[in-house]
This record gives sequence, structure tokens and C-alpha cells, in this order.
Amino acid sequence: MGDGKALQMGTSHELGQNFARAFDTTFLDDKGEQQLVWTTSWGTSTRMVGGLIMAHGDDSGLRVPPSLAPHQIVVLLVRGEPETTAAAERLTRELRDSGIRVELDRKVSASFGRRVTDWEIKGVPLRVEVGPRDLANGVVTVARRDTGEKFSVALGEFAGQASALLADIQTSMFAQALARRDARTVDVTSVADAVEAAATGFARISWDAVGEVGETELNRQAVSVRCLQRADGQVPTSQDEPGLIAIVARSY
Repeated sequence: MGDGKALQMGTSHELGQNFARAFDTTFLDDKGEQQLVWTTSWGTSTRMVGGLIMAHGDDSGLRVPPSLAPHQIVVLLVRGEPETTAAAERLTRELRDSGIRVELDRKVSASFGRRVTDWEIKGVPLRVEVGPRDLANGVVTVARRDTGEKFSVALGEFAGQASALLADIQTSMFAQALARRDARTVDVTSVADAVEAAATGFARISWDAVGEVGETELNRQAVSVRCLQRADGQVPTSQDEPGLIAIVARSY
């Protein structure tokens, strides 16, 4: 996450037949005999939304990746003159016809600055401002939520460029998150160094160097083993495989 801690999410657990026994949940096997079901638990829940917020958000609010954003673009009507309103509505239709999730904000009774801030807080990837001054020059003002960059685009060209802009934002946000994770991950050789590294991020350490005693010491320092990997990053089939790497960090 943005503060260097690890968040457990999307985990899966094989729960055996205890719950099935308690609730008498059965199925017919291939011999027509009743058997207790085997149950699983999948941690794919609202915690993943929290993870998205903590991984990508900034001091101005949410920053939602375009592939997940309910509104990928907001068209912000600056003033409610008929010509400006018609242009904003036309642009909204063009974007929607292109398969983009777009919202038209025509609430001109509220201050423009307040509306801009509201959409920044919500993390909409692209904001398009349609105002009379820009319209007179045949352009719209576009703002990227991921970088804060603002620039002008020809009104008639924006709909055709929007999908590429959203794709670029998606790629950029992923690269930012990956770079932050890599910058905060260090290789260490001792449990003491792992504890020190976990103060600001993740530590990679040989699983053999941790052991039962080392894991107890990590836990005493509010640090835990988050996952085990093979040297090439693959998921092992057993924690007893030789040469495994432990990823350790603080958690919530």
C-alpha cells in the first residue's frame, strides 16, 4: 500500500467439511450416496476496494484506474449557455457511443471550483471542461487525475482520442504502483535486517534463514511473513520446497 504496509486480500482457504457438518450440507456422489461438501472461502470482498484506494489514492482523494472506474470521463459543463450545453451533450453522446463510461455534470448552480474538487475526490480518470471561452476557440480543456496535467484538445477530436488517453492512464497508474513496490522492497540476509526494512516497506529473505525462531521474532516486532515464492517468483506447492524466498512486511 502507499504507506509501505501489506494488505491481505483475495486469499483463498480450503475449509474442509466442518461447516458442512454443522449445517448438514451434502451432495450426491457418483454412486448416488450422500456426502458432506468440501467448502472454501475466498477473500475477494470490499477489502479489495480498500486496497485500490490505499494503493492509488493521494492527498486529493481517490485515483481510480480507468478499467475499474464507474465513470471513466466526466464532462463538466462550465456555464449553462445553450450553445455550450449543446456541445457538452453532443460530446457526451459521442463518448458513450464509443463505449466509454461517461457522466455529464450540468450542475452549473454550484461553483465550478467545488465541482472540480468533487470529481477529483471521486478519482474520475479524465475530466473534460466545456466552457464558452474554450468553445469559441474550438477546444475543450482536459485534466488527467493521475498526473494533474491539464491540456487543450480540439473539440471535434477528443472523442477519437479518449480511449487512447484512458489506456495510457491505466498503464501509467500500474507503472507507478509497481515502481513504488519495487523501490520499497529490499533483499536482506537476516531477520534483524528484515525487521528494519519492514519499517518502510517489504523485505525479501531466504525462508531457510527465517525458520520458526525467526518467524516468532518477526511477529514480536509486528512483522509477518506475507507470502512465500520460488526464486523465479512462482508460487510453491509446499512451504518445504528448497530455496524459497519469504516476503515479510508490516500489516494492518
